[in-house]
Amino acid sequence: MKGEDYVKILKSKGSSLFIVFLSVLLLLVGCSSNSSSSTITTTASTSNEGSANTSGNDESVYADGKPVTLVAPASPGSGWDLTARALVEVFTKEQLVDFPVPVINEAGATGAVSLSQLVTANKGGVDKISVTSTPIMSNYLRGLSDYSYEDVTMIARLMTEYYTVIVPKDSKYQTLTDLLNEIKEDPKSVAIGASGDDQLPFALLVDAVGGDASSINFISYEGGGEITNAVLNGDIKAAMSGISEFTAQIESGEFRALAVTSEERLGGVMAEVPTAVELGIDVTFGNWRGLMGPPEMPQDAVAYWQNVIEKTLQTETWKDLAAKNQWETTFMKGEEFQNYLDEANDAYIKGLETTNQLKK
Repeated sequence: MKGEDYVKILKSKGSSLFIVFLSVLLLLVGCSSNSSSSTITTTASTSNEGSANTSGNDESVYADGKPVTLVAPASPGSGWDLTARALVEVFTKEQLVDFPVPVINEAGATGAVSLSQLVTANKGGVDKISVTSTPIMSNYLRGLSDYSYEDVTMIARLMTEYYTVIVPKDSKYQTLTDLLNEIKEDPKSVAIGASGDDQLPFALLVDAVGGDASSINFISYEGGGEITNAVLNGDIKAAMSGISEFTAQIESGEFRALAVTSEERLGGVMAEVPTAVELGIDVTFGNWRGLMGPPEMPQDAVAYWQNVIEKTLQTETWKDLAAKNQWETTFMKGEEFQNYLDEANDAYIKGLETTNQLKK
């Protein structure tokens, strides 16, 4: 399968998740970290106005009012964390649920630790859901997790987020080309911060300019909060992550964004940042993000959350948060979502086979 075929597959279901594979798809191993937790509980109004009771009466699976935990499978400040807290903000402000929704961080191995807990300890449950994204595929395919998207209940896709490469404000690298050329000449001399799943798009950029992506000096972190601290402390020279994880620092001038991986320029704080394609580096990459539940989650619970999420993404509160975080809403559920996941996963398998990165 050629690079252009990957693009067609990933676009075929209406997604803005797309990857231009230039010669090979390189997926590099992320690192594990110790699990940590941080909990915030938000309770929506008990008013039934706007409630997502899918049964139309008090017989909803969630009519007992007990809390439902929403997991962010990485540390505070990560893309998963920002997504989970954004959802709860909308649930509360728009009165979409009638029970507490605490957000809990379960960090470790780019989501693999949390996924294992969801699969093994919550089978058939309705009181725990989690944010998820491409690592649920890539971790399994690289042999870093025993579980994949086929082992859980995939509820809905929320959005697509693009990546950016940033450097500190006083960095000697004025352009992405400057940075990539130095890595091409001496890969080990430039420490690049990225979580496990965020290493792939940077590897593609290095490969696109003829560098050895397998030799990149990646320093792995659990999320944007840790990466931000590392950049500010001078521990790494540059970093790649989802745009939302660096928005505040870019806006304040602490970081400079060298490029984005979208097809076209974005708005807001990223309006003046060129795409990689503009710079002559033919790589685009987007990360889908969604919601999942435990294996064998009852269908009425699945339908409940699909309904809630669909309403959430239509609110002005969500639209404001999406604009602030540079998220592109790309809702999908049911058979359409499942077909998309299967085809995207097949594209990853083909790419990993070409680079011998697929687990044996």
